[in-house]
Amino acid sequence: MDQPCHTIKMAAKLTGLSAHVIRIWEKRYGAVQPQRSHTHRRLYCAHDLERLALLRKATEMGHNIGAVARLKDEELRELVGQRVSPNGVAQAKLDGEQAVGVSVDDLLERVRAFDEAGLLHALEQLHVELGSQGLLVHAVAPLAQRIGDEWALGNMTAAQEHFATATIREYLLSNARQFPAQGAPSLVTATPAGQLHELGAVLATFAARSQGWNAVFLGASLPAAEIAGAAVRSHARAVGLSIVYPSDDPALPVEIEQLRKTLPSSVTILAGGRGAAAYKSALERAGAVLLSDLPQLFETLSSLRSSPA
Repeated sequence: MDQPCHTIKMAAKLTGLSAHVIRIWEKRYGAVQPQRSHTHRRLYCAHDLERLALLRKATEMGHNIGAVARLKDEELRELVGQRVSPNGVAQAKLDGEQAVGVSVDDLLERVRAFDEAGLLHALEQLHVELGSQGLLVHAVAPLAQRIGDEWALGNMTAAQEHFATATIREYLLSNARQFPAQGAPSLVTATPAGQLHELGAVLATFAARSQGWNAVFLGASLPAAEIAGAAVRSHARAVGLSIVYPSDDPALPVEIEQLRKTLPSSVTILAGGRGAAAYKSALERAGAVLLSDLPQLFETLSSLRSSPA
């Protein structure tokens, strides 16, 4: 009996990659060689799907797609089975693997110049080469950190910071996995009242969708009651809070306490961002999980997804 083959839309759903990334990996790097239907539509069979899934895992470990696409299937299986260091990057790189062609400094220069097309193109290039998780860990998160530092030092204007946030948000939300599998767990992301920097919540949304979650992004500066209401209506397993600035808001611990009281006990609160540690006591009282970085977020989401609801 012939093995079933799938359209690129279904292949994207099954592998966690976007159809756009699959096309680029196929055309530019020869990652897979799908069959063609009588109407010349691409058809991806079991071997193609396994290979695409292996390549996705390899890029999320930090490997360049141009290097790993040349590997045989068995070499890919061995590679993704390597032990991964705490920061989520494979401890061994491939021989001769080249660094990604776009640096954080390059991204920062595009932000300074208000070069939207250039910034979007660079993000797309990094997404193709690094995969969804690699894009966040190795590019977007370091860029957000640099922008925050430069803004605090007075080396970047508020307009540049807002431009960067808007452009990155546009790219991530439009390229996140849009159609989670039936029965996928839900996550609500937002920043609590008084917290205006929403990029961390956008990153968390993209991260969750890349792992197959149904992630709902609510935006910035929402009262606890609104966040809890959205979580209840969407049957969320968790609420993700991004806390950046200010780090000394006396009203925020009250908001965190109110959120915990309003949410069902089964809903986990996740909190991250450069300002989150300043509210550690309030978060601990609320039973929240304090996240130090994106790899910890990926690990926590994976653990939550595999645990009983």
